[in-house]
This record gives sequence, C-alpha cells and structure tokens, in this order.
Amino acid sequence: MHFNLIFSVNPFEFVYCNPPILKWNHSDFHKTKYTMHIAVAGNIGAGKTTLTTLLAKHYRWEAHFEDVVDNPYLDDFYTQMERWSFNLQIYFLNSRYRQILKIRESGKNVIQDRTIYEDAHIFAPNLHAMGLMTNRDFSNYKSLFELMESLVQPPDLLIYLRSSIPNLVNQIHKRGREYENSISIDYLSRLNERYEAWVNTYEKGKLLIVDVDEFNFVDKQEDLGEVINKIDAEIHGLF
Repeated sequence: MHFNLIFSVNPFEFVYCNPPILKWNHSDFHKTKYTMHIAVAGNIGAGKTTLTTLLAKHYRWEAHFEDVVDNPYLDDFYTQMERWSFNLQIYFLNSRYRQILKIRESGKNVIQDRTIYEDAHIFAPNLHAMGLMTNRDFSNYKSLFELMESLVQPPDLLIYLRSSIPNLVNQIHKRGREYENSISIDYLSRLNERYEAWVNTYEKGKLLIVDVDEFNFVDKQEDLGEVINKIDAEIHGLF
C-alpha cells in the first residue's frame, strides 16, 4: 500500500491521499498499543500544569507533573537564589530523569509537565549568566545533564506554551504561590528570551507552539477545542 504525504499551508495539518484520506478517531487512539510521550514546556505561569491536566482528561493520558509541592529547595531558592541554585537544579534534573525512565517503562500514553531540557537549556544557564551559579557548579551540572541526556529519548511531541510577560505575571499572581512573590520581571524576561532561543533550534522531535495570549484554554472551551485540534493534527503524524 502506497501513501503520498502532502503538507498543507497550515503547519498543523497532515493530509494522506492515495488511497482516500484516513480519518482520525479518538477511540482508535485510546485503544492503540503504541505508547506516546507528550511533553508541555513553557515559562513560569504559562499554564503547563493546567494544560497537562486538561489534556490528560481529554485523551485519557497518564499525567506526570513537576515536583513543586514536595521540593525541599524551592522556598529557599526564591529567598536566596545564589546559595540554593545548584541544589535546586540538581534536584530537578534527578527528578525529571527518573520521571522519563518511568514514562518509557510504563507502557502507557503519558503527558509530562515540563521537560528535562528546559532546566539545562534555560534555567541553569540563566542562573549562571546572572551570576547566581558558579562556573564550577554550572560545569558540573552540564556534565551530568549530558550524561543523562545520552541515556533517554526525547518526547514524541513537545507542546511549547508561548506567553507575553504581562500574561505570565497575571497568571502567577492569580495562582498565589507565596514563594513566587519574589520573582522579578527581569527574571521572567530573561527566561522568556532563552525559551524562544531554545524553541527556535529544537530538532529532537515534533514541536507544536501554542500562543497562550491568543488561546485562553483555561476559561474558554472553544479555545481549548482549537488547541486540541492542533494536537490531533500533530499526533496523527506520529503514526
């Protein structure tokens, strides 16, 4: 059987022809034995946890969340970044590495809140550039990340939540986490710049960018539906 793959002008659409177009059916996806790893990336306050929760419910995926509740370094880090930056980044690196191993061993379709790459390409380098992580600690961190990276597979689909700084600030204030009160506009702006640089060079797998200033998937069901339609198009290309 021969298929011709035609890409439409819309980067989210995939059309198969000869034979006729194949129809995507959610129920077929739920029954498939193929396991997928979907990951949601984005700056602090972009809506990663919310979207992860909504998509896990919609697709019946197993959700893996970032460890912020039981993280023993987070409060101390936001109080004294220079002292606790290395400790926090090592904790996250260890946590996400273990998470990826569990995902690949689970045999389930999984969606992950934040990736191992964001710490290494965005947060740790930003802390180092701001003088909040020493050269020695940053070199040690990078060496450990490179070793771990060589032993794991990237997600099948990366969903990047792009957001403006005002929107991030608004969302951070709305959720009211006390330890985030000290986050500065400058810190968020630096992270946003690094996120954009990273996404522009990301080639490890399929990438879907969702502008959360445009799609309010938290409060508007129709916007969530649009995001799901875009994800469906990308998932369809994985089979």
